[in-house]
Amino acid sequence: MAHLSVIQSSISMPTSTDTCPRRYGIKAHNLRFQDKSWAPVPSVHLKTKNAPSIHYYRVSMSVQQAGRTEVTVLPLELEDANQPPLNLYKPKESYTATIVSVERIVGPKAPGETCHIVIDHGGNVPYWEGQSYGVIPPGENPKKPGTPHNVRLYSIASTRYGDSFDGKTASLCVRRAVYYDPDTGKEDPSKNGICSNFLCNSKPGDKVQITGPSGKVMLLPEDNPNATHIMIATGTGVAPFRGYLRRMFMESVPTFRFGGLAWLFLGVANNESLLYDEEFTKYLQDYPESFRYDRALSREQNNRNGGKMYVQDKIEEYSDEIFKLLDEGAHIYFCGLKGMMPGIQDTLKRVAEQRGESWEEKHSQLKKNKQWHVEVY
Repeated sequence: MAHLSVIQSSISMPTSTDTCPRRYGIKAHNLRFQDKSWAPVPSVHLKTKNAPSIHYYRVSMSVQQAGRTEVTVLPLELEDANQPPLNLYKPKESYTATIVSVERIVGPKAPGETCHIVIDHGGNVPYWEGQSYGVIPPGENPKKPGTPHNVRLYSIASTRYGDSFDGKTASLCVRRAVYYDPDTGKEDPSKNGICSNFLCNSKPGDKVQITGPSGKVMLLPEDNPNATHIMIATGTGVAPFRGYLRRMFMESVPTFRFGGLAWLFLGVANNESLLYDEEFTKYLQDYPESFRYDRALSREQNNRNGGKMYVQDKIEEYSDEIFKLLDEGAHIYFCGLKGMMPGIQDTLKRVAEQRGESWEEKHSQLKKNKQWHVEVY
């Protein structure tokens, strides 16, 4: 998998007869980032050779630039609220947003397809890091003819300022849900995920009905900017953590200056399935004292017992350090498929017993102290 250091963070706009992205509030030819110029370049698919062409322009900025000089974000009024925005738009009165860009972000050898989708909400559906949007796919609910589809929740993969740093967009990390008949091995489109396929098939300019934002469990606690945050994700569960890390290391937020430790564990199938790896690797290079990043590649790595390497194996590998950090007040987050939790819980329980501790008591105390954050689906 190629690791490019230039196109790491981007603002993507559809092309038209007027390719200047001025209508998006950005004058591309004059926009400067400190001493670095921003310039529009044709969009490219970084990790796939045969993906369909999506025609839009991208204003590119390297994470290296962002990491070292930090991006100015606006409007800073988004920092003023004392409580997170909740359920501003409900299923019966959803907000009509616009697709800005859809980009495949896994390689051709990754099992399945995952897309990074940027949605323009015009600043009308503000959110905080760790919250989710609901998406209502078009069409009728087959179980209730004449009614819309049910809402599908997706963790937001950007900070409150969005990928364009202006508070008008939100990003989703969506894996296309495809069903294969176990007997024939052939895809059955009638059983494919309705909402994930709608989003991954969307084009710039398409409309999307969103609800929310929702969720308080995964909000990033900012009362102590020097706190330790241990983030454990499988697949697209990395979405909220991308938002956390951009806020910690990429953006210049006067009211929040991160001085603690962020430690990300990401479990995926193989190297080409890694999500936002270039961004995270750059943070690791630029902030080695403040960021740690461990990958668990189940199809390419073995654990200490010779079996497949899953995220819980990485946790066990660093268990002494993790337990020590938890004892010191670290926050720990889990996001991903529901099936990740039993293996992780079993590992934590085994480690606790080896240390002469009761995992039930420790787990209860972590929840009581609001150090334990779980969002699985």
